[in-house]
Amino acid sequence: MVETNTSKSIAGMSLGGGRKENFFFSLLEFFPEKDRWFLTSLRQVKDEEEMDHDEAITSWVDNYKLHRLVVDFPLTKPLCESCTLDCPGTANCAHPVVQNVRQEMDDLVKEDQELVSSNPKRYEQVRNEDNQIHYNRSVLHKETHEHILSKSFKRKLKKGYLPYWNRPIDFWIWKHYYDQILSLFNISYDSFGNVSVMLMHRFHYLRRHLPKDLTMYESATQIVLIELYRSKIISKKQLRELDDMDIAPLARLKIVKAIEAKLGVFIYEKDLELLAKHPKAFDSFLLAIAGKSLLMEKVRKIPCFGAKEDPMFISPIFDS
Repeated sequence: MVETNTSKSIAGMSLGGGRKENFFFSLLEFFPEKDRWFLTSLRQVKDEEEMDHDEAITSWVDNYKLHRLVVDFPLTKPLCESCTLDCPGTANCAHPVVQNVRQEMDDLVKEDQELVSSNPKRYEQVRNEDNQIHYNRSVLHKETHEHILSKSFKRKLKKGYLPYWNRPIDFWIWKHYYDQILSLFNISYDSFGNVSVMLMHRFHYLRRHLPKDLTMYESATQIVLIELYRSKIISKKQLRELDDMDIAPLARLKIVKAIEAKLGVFIYEKDLELLAKHPKAFDSFLLAIAGKSLLMEKVRKIPCFGAKEDPMFISPIFDS
């Protein structure tokens, strides 16, 4: 059994990919006597020769007496899966949580339309200004829900909320990050967009075999990176470089070193090499960094929209 500072320790693990994926386990611990965080373990599944991948994950959690784990996998289900109401169809869903989310979406569209109606010429001027490329303007100059709404976000809102596919946390992420994720990573966030049926079954299997006292949290690496950028810990250039296969390893190294320097995390040289070389190791480390913010109580407050279960989603806040 490994001795772990369980009062201030948290791990991150990126779970995407196939069954043979080389998962990484990233453990952060705080040592009060040194007043510093350490990346004390960065383990990869392929090093566990006598265990299959699923056994390796449960073994790590047991061996490190882990109580908190951050993953990039949906921890809650779409409301349809637990709903006991007579179903009138998605368009007429009477579930109060679905109605709350849809009301907020409708309000955003209505507010934007009122701006169009009150001063169409001014609205068009601002719209054209927004559509232009501004090299010196940050993609964080406003949040997605702030008017005027982008064309892409309005399209997303008009497509609507599907209770058998979307979760309330999805809408919260769209509201605060949709434009930024689209601009910086060229993707549209959907909880189950990249989740295969096999991966869902595998995750449900894993949860049954993990200790009962393990609390799991969810986050998204894109959101962690955006918040690091917001706090000026990393640059937009470094984010862009992550998309270039030739220089992505160097970009990951720069980002990890910036986190090490500005967030007070000690990382061993051998682990720096792994984080730069393996995208999965890098993602798991970012999830652990989100967990660090949780332990320091520096996270954004996320509403439940009337849902009974907490979304357990971490949107970190970093000091600039």
